[in-house]
Amino acid sequence: MPVIAVVNRKGGSGKSTLATHVAVWLSHRGEKVMLGDVDRQRSTVPWLRRRAAQQVAGEPVQGWVADPRNILRPPVGVRHVVLDTPGGLHGSDLGRVAVYADILLLPLGDSLFDRESAAGCLEELRAHPRVASGRVQVGVVGMRLEWTGFAEGQLRAWAGALSVPVVATVRDSRAFVSAAERGLTVLDLPAEQAPAERADLNRLFDWIDTAITAIPLPVVTRPAQGRVSRNATAQAPADVVSEASASQVLVAAPAARATPAAQARPARADPTTEPDAAGAADAGIPISLIRIGSRPAGTLAQLRRWIGRMLPGSDER
Repeated sequence: MPVIAVVNRKGGSGKSTLATHVAVWLSHRGEKVMLGDVDRQRSTVPWLRRRAAQQVAGEPVQGWVADPRNILRPPVGVRHVVLDTPGGLHGSDLGRVAVYADILLLPLGDSLFDRESAAGCLEELRAHPRVASGRVQVGVVGMRLEWTGFAEGQLRAWAGALSVPVVATVRDSRAFVSAAERGLTVLDLPAEQAPAERADLNRLFDWIDTAITAIPLPVVTRPAQGRVSRNATAQAPADVVSEASASQVLVAAPAARATPAAQARPARADPTTEPDAAGAADAGIPISLIRIGSRPAGTLAQLRRWIGRMLPGSDER
């Protein structure tokens, strides 16, 4: 489940505009998408309310008001997540977003203040292990730029000095404002009404498509059948939990459903049927799958050994 986070410390940089357009683009492709509002101002909430009253194409965009400290669990059935984050995000809150995200978009306008704010945000993000290792794709999007091309040239020169790609530039247009007033995006308008705006956005969407295909597939394994105690997480080694908890998904299924052929081949977890691990243990359902996103093989091996020690009758206790 790709998670696309729109991040910039400076308010008014176009984060909500960018997030709503990415979410609608995914919905037009038939994807079940959640627009998570991590901003305390709840910028997307009135937009979603207006959108619900419109007849629009594509899957409905699900809204979800989240907190930067608790954004791991999206609603059931969602396959893509777009996060609209608050201005001033830094420290552990910014790091937490980087833990969950697969793609980070940094929107900024044509001003010294925008560039300085984005530079500070980028510097902090690059210190994060997932960004530094390339597991998170980062791209700059120029927002509300003038049509002459001068602002775009300034932006690209700045980005080149910082070795960060400018993945798209979106020119200033009243179409974005008038569409948002009705809970729409320029993608919901007839194509002939905003052809230049659509062309700008299509460059961004092409880059996102490429970035999504570059996300490593999850590693899946099937440990021995058994139950995990309800307080097993509290007994886990700290180094295992800290690395794995951000992307660990425990998928429970009755053992009787698994055929020998199914047990022999890897399977991808279905995000629409992810139950709560503690609830599965209480119900006596054995844990049959473990998925650890793109985490290192060493971490996966540690987690497997730890779960083995938790299982009844294990020799590793």
